[in-house]
Amino acid sequence: SAMQSVLFLALRHGGRMERGGRHRSEPEEADKGRMKRTIIKDWKTRLSYFLQNSSNSNKRKSKKAGQHRNYFRPSPEEAQLWSEAFDELLANKYGLAAFRAFLKSEFCEENIEFWLACEDFKKTKSPQKLTSKAKKIYNDFIEKEAPKEINIDFQTKNMIAQNIQEATHTCFSVAQKRVYSLMENNSYPRFLESEFYQELCKKTPISRAAQGT
Repeated sequence: SAMQSVLFLALRHGGRMERGGRHRSEPEEADKGRMKRTIIKDWKTRLSYFLQNSSNSNKRKSKKAGQHRNYFRPSPEEAQLWSEAFDELLANKYGLAAFRAFLKSEFCEENIEFWLACEDFKKTKSPQKLTSKAKKIYNDFIEKEAPKEINIDFQTKNMIAQNIQEATHTCFSVAQKRVYSLMENNSYPRFLESEFYQELCKKTPISRAAQGT
């Protein structure tokens, strides 16, 4: 009888522990799921904004085929191409928008915005426009306390300040290279590991084979 009551207590205690354990882990899992959904929802909102507002001047030629469909969600195969080279990602309109959305979530979107401004600047034909654009880029990204100040060294900033007095297409070359390699070495690898990117590389539940049958 004493043996029975010990067993009964142990079982009851064990049951409670198990139940308690289960109750603790379920909300955590649910929270994680909710957070993931929120992250992806926020990302999609930002992504659609960048897709709608990206101008044609941001298009860059890519060696890979299938670029004409880059307004639409890419196939997992297309998305996987972006992991081959940073340029592949930047050359694809959807990829660029996704990367911008990701940088916005990391609070460092000024880097890609500066890079895009430089790309646009290099294509500018008129000398008057070149000067006004150079001043705008300087005011937006370079000068101390600029609204989107990029993280470059003091000497490069000084050099730019002198160069924009008589603006040429190479005014921002050094700074653009720095920012490019900063993104390539830091943000780009993080983007490839992000939920955002993993989601794009996933095969959709309806496989292409099933659609073909």
